[in-house]
Amino acid sequence: MNMNATDNQVSNTLSHNWWILALRGLIAVIFGVLAFVLPNITMLTLIYLFGFYALVNGILALVHALSAPKGYPRFGALIFTGIVSIAAGVLAFIWPGITALSFVLLIAAWAIVNGITEIAIAIKLRRVIHHEWSLILAGLLSLLLGMALVLRPVAGALVLLWWIGGFAILFGVLLIGLAFRVRRGGFIAPTQPSTP
Repeated sequence: MNMNATDNQVSNTLSHNWWILALRGLIAVIFGVLAFVLPNITMLTLIYLFGFYALVNGILALVHALSAPKGYPRFGALIFTGIVSIAAGVLAFIWPGITALSFVLLIAAWAIVNGITEIAIAIKLRRVIHHEWSLILAGLLSLLLGMALVLRPVAGALVLLWWIGGFAILFGVLLIGLAFRVRRGGFIAPTQPSTP
């Protein structure tokens, strides 16, 4: 397949902003590690911790999507996931008295929307990057977390913490790995000569 001018612009945008992707991954890993090392965390602390993570993740997603130079394509799905993530974070902060069930359903909805948009971004970028599977896998992990929370919303607090923490760590590691491949330039799909 041939990389057209738009594909080259997308590649340049990703390469220029690799650090934002890495920072999103790092924040996810920190959130996940905190979920594991604070086993006696209260529901209120977990709500605030998730709210902070969702806000930062959303802001970084928006920065990444909107930081393309003038004339370069924007990432609509990334803008959407940023807005949803910020909304989930704001809800967690303005509604700290949320019930455990409502909180689980909020995380489930956020995870499902996040998963769908990560997969959509990977599909859109498949012409431009190698290893889009890491974005697809991150999206699938998010979808699985969301569906698990919908199917078992009343799982014990410790189980919930392990699910969320495990997801965040895996999701973060996948984003960090992709970010460093982007930085090295090993993400750009090779151009192939067009067939006559």
